[in-house]
Amino acid sequence: MAKFALRLEARPSPSRLMSWLSPVLAVLLTVLCGALLFIALGHDPLAGLAVFFVEPLRDAHGWSELGIKVAPLLLIAVGLAICFRANIYNIGAEGQLTLGAICGGAAALYLDDGVGGAGSIAIIGVSLLAGMAGGMAWAGLVAWLRDRYNASEILVSLMLVYIAQLLLSYLVYGVLRDPEGFNFPQSKLLSDGLLLPMVISDTRLHVGIVFALLASLGGWLYLSRSIAGFRLRVGGMAPAAARYAGFSSRKTLWSSLLICGALSGLAGACEVLGPMGQLTPTVSPGYGFAAIIVAFVGRLHPVGVIFSSFVMALFYIGGELAQSRLGLPSAITGVFQGILLFALLACDVLIQYKLRWRKHG
Repeated sequence: MAKFALRLEARPSPSRLMSWLSPVLAVLLTVLCGALLFIALGHDPLAGLAVFFVEPLRDAHGWSELGIKVAPLLLIAVGLAICFRANIYNIGAEGQLTLGAICGGAAALYLDDGVGGAGSIAIIGVSLLAGMAGGMAWAGLVAWLRDRYNASEILVSLMLVYIAQLLLSYLVYGVLRDPEGFNFPQSKLLSDGLLLPMVISDTRLHVGIVFALLASLGGWLYLSRSIAGFRLRVGGMAPAAARYAGFSSRKTLWSSLLICGALSGLAGACEVLGPMGQLTPTVSPGYGFAAIIVAFVGRLHPVGVIFSSFVMALFYIGGELAQSRLGLPSAITGVFQGILLFALLACDVLIQYKLRWRKHG
């Protein structure tokens, strides 16, 4: 008796146009699956989708809150795009963000005189640089272990995330805890003069969004207009050709990880000096992990990730609104993120392959 099996058959020439439209199709599939999810949960799908994708865009306040989420996602995603283009799979940007928050926050707390006078801008600058240095140091540890002992950067960077989070908890429960904070695990609040300047008055949108957009532009110039970026891209696409041309794989390893670490650390410092205003046991709702999805949805392009970081920010704001208005659990944000990732993977597979029924027997 004949049997049929569904097989994947490689396409002779995958569509370049469809490869760029794949993220858009993935977002549309995510919206469709989200509607089905709301139906399964007993909610009006149109009302649920409106909460996720329309409510955050109704007024300037909603747009400013989106910008707050876009800033760290975009900063990290630009760095990850550079790493992934070099075939360096840095999965630990969350840990580099956390170290940036620790170093930037500790520097601001140390230099804070409680007034925030004329030197505030200088202190903010020093704190941001300290955050970038912290992120670079944490990413540099990954680069050193990979370079010296050929350790997997995937495992090392991921494990360092948990060390960074435990270090943050140790500090806010210990030496950085506010002595007047009623024993809560948090540092004292930074003076108003040490918080990042606002881009739009009467909102919480700070200059971190400007840093993120500049990082996106700088990442594009680095990858497409510099010799170092060309070497990095060649090393990622054709390692053998890069070695033949004399390009240093060590330089690619160190430069990509340090750039990503610096941008992730900057994101962490901006969170502490921006909307949080202090150090707490949790400085990120998972931006470092979500930015991995952002990077791939943005096609590992420093400008493309602007679009994908905006979509991911919608998921965060929409998830918060779904909790308060629809009574849904906080996990709804992670569900939408997972759906987007799997939808993108499915679209990419079908662009590269086509389904065929094969007869056996």
